[in-house]
Amino acid sequence: MGSSHDSRGAGRFAPSPTGSLHLGNLRTALLAWLFARSQDQRFRMRVENLDVGRVRPEFERDQLDDLRAIGLDWDGPVVRQSERAELYAETIAQLDRDGLLYPCFCTRAEIREAASAPHAPLPEGHYPGTCRTLTPGQRAQQEAAGRPPALRFRAEAAEITWHDRLLGPQSGTVDDFVIRRNDSAPAYNLAVVVDDGAQQITEVVRGADLLDTTPRQILLARALDIPRPAHAHVPLMLAPDGARLAKRHGAVTLRDRAALGESPARVLSHLAETLELADSGEPVTPTGLLERFDPVRLPREATRLEETTLAA
Repeated sequence: MGSSHDSRGAGRFAPSPTGSLHLGNLRTALLAWLFARSQDQRFRMRVENLDVGRVRPEFERDQLDDLRAIGLDWDGPVVRQSERAELYAETIAQLDRDGLLYPCFCTRAEIREAASAPHAPLPEGHYPGTCRTLTPGQRAQQEAAGRPPALRFRAEAAEITWHDRLLGPQSGTVDDFVIRRNDSAPAYNLAVVVDDGAQQITEVVRGADLLDTTPRQILLARALDIPRPAHAHVPLMLAPDGARLAKRHGAVTLRDRAALGESPARVLSHLAETLELADSGEPVTPTGLLERFDPVRLPREATRLEETTLAA
């Protein structure tokens, strides 16, 4: 999948244009850039815009502008998932031919109910395998009732282990996960694996909140014969109440900070300070940070912002 091989490898940042980037998103982007550039890798930009009900072109424009404003650059054109439907469809067809998919008619409510049953408790959100063994007649009955199926990957409760560059040894059991949603849209886990393979991504740097998706993606990449990238799940920036950052928490975006008289360069300095890469108020540039960047020295814990920092 993709173009000719580039031995330099590549990192990437892949925002979803459903809103403005907040400080945590910008810090993750900075870290992804630093990981790639410090290893003389290419850095790719991908727009994950499959959620057609929420994505907006103006959000994509603003996000890319914000990344440029703090000094980040990338190699090659911006890749948009909305332009790659044919590749996703081909991959789904390949998995189906290999006997790795089956139709699933379960609703989210039914999955929650089955997973929490006393005789078969499962981790929250895990699929209990309800539709895995449906007969052709049972499937036809579901389809006749007007229930469009999703397609699930037969994971067979695979045990996946890997080493995260920040979090160390990791492991996870993979349940049967959705590859194509019941509205025929490719699921996140399918699209991200296909895109990482096509863009020759050799290192995935993303927020620690996405750690639980990694075993599924490693297993799927294995099934598609896509080389496994290295992973680094970086700490999040949290609101003062410990929740994920959101607009309700105050001045969390570059435009919010500008309204307070804070330049993108000052925001970058603050992000570097939270990563222990700069002193308080020290002017920095992404290129300058490369000289002092060492993944071993990065903080492992989330950064909780102060109320005064976010005061708008």
